[in-house]
Amino acid sequence: METKNIIIVGVGGQGSLLASKILGDLLLRQGYDVKVSEVHGMSQRGGSVITYVRFGDRVYSPVVDEGEADYIVSFEILETARWLSYLKPGGQIVTNTQEIDPMPVITGAASYPEHLVEKIKEQGIKIDAMDCLSLAKEAGSPKAVNIVLLGRLSHYFDISEEAWQEVLTANVPQKFLELNQKAFALGKGYTA
Repeated sequence: METKNIIIVGVGGQGSLLASKILGDLLLRQGYDVKVSEVHGMSQRGGSVITYVRFGDRVYSPVVDEGEADYIVSFEILETARWLSYLKPGGQIVTNTQEIDPMPVITGAASYPEHLVEKIKEQGIKIDAMDCLSLAKEAGSPKAVNIVLLGRLSHYFDISEEAWQEVLTANVPQKFLELNQKAFALGKGYTA
């Protein structure tokens, strides 16, 4: 199998590192060679965070270059726009529509771009966008956005529900497992 590339992007504190850990574990359990690389950025200050996940028969490098990502999984819509150049032609975006103001917007030096999902669609890019924050709250915690996104991403992989549940059980503390299983189901079952 040729190497597949996923980039997970978000803002510090949203749970993108746990999402990449779960995804990496899932793919390892499927028998793939997997490389995960974390680039934290200014994560503690709400800055951009990116993680690369690469898998296939044999993966030699953990880094995904521009134009190589089969999937972009994004926790915030402006981050989606920021990393678009990494998506390969025909690639798929799975994104949360939540807007988190970056520092230039907070200070009044810039305004938050409007209608980003529509602008991305106008470029002919495949984008699966949903309000993951609302679904996470419905599951029981706004911190479950990452698991809602993984539930949605599961649509694009030929991996059994049982395998996804096994990896959730292995990576999520028992006291939060039911909440995360609900978040995964809400993301998976979402219809626009």
